[in-house]
Amino acid sequence: MGLLLTFSVLSFFVLFPELCRSEDPFICSRATYYGSPDCLGTPSGACGFGEFGRNINGGDVSAVAKLYRNGTGCGACYQVRCTQPELCSQDGVRIIVTDHGQGDNTDFILSRRGFGKLARPYMAAELIAHGVVDIEYRRVSCQYPGYNLMFKVHEYSRFPDYLAIIILYQAGQKDITAVELWQEDCQEWRAMRRAFGGVWDRANPPKGPLNLRFQVSGEEGQKWIQLRNVIPSDWKAGVAYDSAIQLF
Repeated sequence: MGLLLTFSVLSFFVLFPELCRSEDPFICSRATYYGSPDCLGTPSGACGFGEFGRNINGGDVSAVAKLYRNGTGCGACYQVRCTQPELCSQDGVRIIVTDHGQGDNTDFILSRRGFGKLARPYMAAELIAHGVVDIEYRRVSCQYPGYNLMFKVHEYSRFPDYLAIIILYQAGQKDITAVELWQEDCQEWRAMRRAFGGVWDRANPPKGPLNLRFQVSGEEGQKWIQLRNVIPSDWKAGVAYDSAIQLF
């Protein structure tokens, strides 16, 4: 993410974000932005998305602080809008979480392109000059028309001894909280470790096509989704495999 200003404040009071006055529950906070030569995201984000995290959603991406949730928040989508009516658009911007970072008492550190979309037409430069703005945000469903959920074998993987995966194009508002592989010789499911961000890994993975299940949580509670042969026996680092399903 580059260098970000961080600080802490000692106080006898605990301050919680207030609910903004709206027909839907928005939470009040602040947002800033980070610079990159092309105004997009960064391929080195803490979620482990790589180039996907730089280009997804047209580069309208963000690092978050507490919303990162130790990586569980990676890939979540939020509607963010700033609250200065003379400068800011009514709809704001829909962003995708791809990184972790803390700024000047902010919940969001947006890509420069995403930050500029908070502004009214032709006022992006003026808004960017503020550096930090008051915002309100709410979680919204991610949408990837034409894409199924995909399991990418992370570039860190080493066939056949070490497998790391990252889940891409996760639609809806559900969180993936656990991933397991089926161990045929033991006839049991064995957990993958959350290595960092949205990356799950396992040393000495099972041989052959991989059966995988993952736990999702949402408003209706938690449930397991099981997939057969979702990753082939000759898997390769850097390749993404289509699950043929999507979450909503």
